[in-house]
Amino acid sequence: MTNQRNAQNHTHYDVVIIGAGASGLYCALTAGRRGRRVLVLDHANKAGKKILMSGGGRCNFTNYFVEPEHFIGANPHFCKSALSRYPSWEFIGMVESHKIAYHEREHGQLFCDDSAQDILSMLLDECTAVGVQVKLNAQIDHVKTAAHDNGERFYLTTSKKLGKKDIANGTQSSQTGYSCESLVIATGGLSIPTMGASGIGYELAQQFGHTLVPTDASLVPFTFTDKTGELIRALAGISLPVIASNERISFKLPVLFTHRGLSGPAMLQLSNYWQTGETISINLLPEIDVTELLLTRKKSHPRQLIRTVLAENTDNALPKKLLAALQTHLWEDIKDTELANIKDERLTELGATLNGWKLKPSGTEGYRTAEVTRGGVTTDEVSSKTMQSNLQNGLYFIGEVLDVTGWLGGYNFQWAWASGFVSGEIV
Repeated sequence: MTNQRNAQNHTHYDVVIIGAGASGLYCALTAGRRGRRVLVLDHANKAGKKILMSGGGRCNFTNYFVEPEHFIGANPHFCKSALSRYPSWEFIGMVESHKIAYHEREHGQLFCDDSAQDILSMLLDECTAVGVQVKLNAQIDHVKTAAHDNGERFYLTTSKKLGKKDIANGTQSSQTGYSCESLVIATGGLSIPTMGASGIGYELAQQFGHTLVPTDASLVPFTFTDKTGELIRALAGISLPVIASNERISFKLPVLFTHRGLSGPAMLQLSNYWQTGETISINLLPEIDVTELLLTRKKSHPRQLIRTVLAENTDNALPKKLLAALQTHLWEDIKDTELANIKDERLTELGATLNGWKLKPSGTEGYRTAEVTRGGVTTDEVSSKTMQSNLQNGLYFIGEVLDVTGWLGGYNFQWAWASGFVSGEIV
């Protein structure tokens, strides 16, 4: 397939996609199947870096149960069209056609049996099969539009991203120009900068007049700086099932105590719905009404101690180290007092605390460890059916750069495939 050079010495493609991640590659292979000449540009030295690190290296590539309520954004209806036109079964079919072994974990999550590399290789192989070109180490310097024939084209200037060896050797970075009718922004968000995340997608959106919903780290652990933080750090490594909630939503999932704060699926999911300064609630014993248990035991076993009652509950017992720490934190003054000598009001108060431990995070671990970026290009200015900008003809936004954020569990990948597909069908 021959690419023509225009008068400005720009190599011309039908479609240029900025970002060789999940959404960008899926858009590329979809457009390529339609016979479109497609170029994918990425400043990283390897395509699909976040795909490779996802799911502990096994890529939680989608979920059996994908519904619009699994996504958040200023416009909760925006994701419906793409998700209905490209359901998870479509991607599963591609995975199976490539004979990639996978398995289901809890809550419908699908993971590769072997490696996330299987998913990335599948996408790159599909791109290669339809003539898609992928150019890495390509830094975007300028993007502009100019009249061409009876329409408009995008003109991009890129330079090679130099490595440390290049700089040490005095290598100069030369610029390369490209032009296209359709420009797709698939740059992702700000999460995990060590993987090459940058804000260029947001900058390009603003260049063409788009509004941004303020961005924030999401699907991210909480941090604590007060005495509660000291308690949590002392319990690093402990995990248990809880119900984590705020005023808007709750999740019944495991929490993990770490040296920096609280992590685990329950905390990551809740972070999608958390705003700075808000209090969260953790039900440490979700299967038990602790107040009822303590008051009942006071009548039937009045000489028992609180820790004995909680430790005896073997089916749903708190880990011993956590129980000891909570005793010091919550009922140190009555730890050796028999139930008969503790007022009902105090037992009721303690039960309410264990079934709804109120904590105020000081913040989160931020973009450094966040799995996704919440916020982004406002969807009010983008077509939900094609992902095309309502402000600039031929400009598209897909994947994480948009104000669409999925839950933990393969939903963000499914949004990448779906938004990549519907844009690839039209670019």
